[in-house]
Amino acid sequence: MAKKCFFTGRTAAYGNSITYRGKAKYLGGVGKKITGINRRRYKANLQKVKCVVEGEVVRIWVSAAAIRNGQVVKPLKRQPFSMQGV
Repeated sequence: MAKKCFFTGRTAAYGNSITYRGKAKYLGGVGKKITGINRRRYKANLQKVKCVVEGEVVRIWVSAAAIRNGQVVKPLKRQPFSMQGV
């Protein structure tokens, strides 16, 4: 399965990488000229994290934006300390 964010659905996007030569007009040149256009992929910033989904702990691909927005619920690593026996 391809890398895709579980929450936002982000995947790799496609675009162009453009190569220029020359000096910009505002710097005193005659202007920049395009000398090449190549297709490229813009990869999403995906992280593989343990997450609680529908009550189960699973490892899924998640975008960094989803982590920042608080959409990811991380599982407890250990039970919290309790004072019941005291």
